[in-house]
Formats: sequence, C-alpha cells, structure tokens
Amino acid sequence: MRQKILKAIDKNSKLTSKELASMLGMTEEIVEAELRAMEKESIICGYPTLINWDKADNERVTALIEVKVTPQRGEGFDKIAERIYKFEEVESVYLMSGGFDLTVIIDGKSMREVANFVSSKLAPMDSVLSTATHFVLKKYKEHGIELDNKKVDERMLVTP
Repeated sequence: MRQKILKAIDKNSKLTSKELASMLGMTEEIVEAELRAMEKESIICGYPTLINWDKADNERVTALIEVKVTPQRGEGFDKIAERIYKFEEVESVYLMSGGFDLTVIIDGKSMREVANFVSSKLAPMDSVLSTATHFVLKKYKEHGIELDNKKVDERMLVTP
C-alpha cells in the first residue's frame, strides 16, 4: 500500500488524498493516515516543486562537485557529509562508489558564486583532499520529468 502511494506522489505531489484514494482503490482516510505516518517516520521528507528555471527568467547555474575526503575514525563519511550538507548553497550530497567519495550538488547565481563556495568553504575543510567541479550546461530531464517536452501535433491533416 505504501509503495503505491509513494510511486504516485513521486511524480505528482499535488495529488489530493481524494485523488490518490480513487487512483489506488483505497479510502481517503487510509491514504491520509498513511501519508501522516510516512511523514512522521521521515519516509516522506518534503514536497518540493520541480521548476524549469531556464524558463523562469532566473539565471541559475547547477554544479556537480566530486569530492575526495578522508573518512573520520568511527564516523566514516557521515560526519563530513553532514558538515557539507549544512551549507545553505548545497542542494544534495551523495556518497559514491568509484574514483571519488561524495557528490555535492549546488545551485548558484553564477559560476563565480559556485567557484567562491568551492574555494572558500568546501576545499578548505580538514577532511577534503580534492574537488572537481562540473557545470550543468542544460537540463533535459529531472526527477523523471522531461523539462522541455515539445508537444508534437500528431493529428492527421485533413484537407477538403
């Protein structure tokens, strides 16, 4: 039951309890109780809105920063990840496998703002060994949703 609710709201968090109940063959009361329980258990952590900032006249730059760190004794990567995600600029932090340890995603007003964050806040941290910053040039799809889905008129042309 929870998985069905989660899958439905993952793509559209604007669905009402009534709509979810109808879609999933449940009562509205059950859906609301499950949503409250999942919020309390931190399964549902928020209801963010996916915005195509390129169309909102709000210049933003997204950067993915590869970070190599020295894990802290007894705490591994958790403590350094927590110190990093506490920065206001940070959107996401992921522990990675492969050639680096953490991926840090930030949104800034400009490349200079991102560079200042990396050079003044991230790189100087004691556990940080190195960083590599990559800038997103264009977003095509995010959270499973196409950002610039061009509607193609597939109707057949009818002429007299």
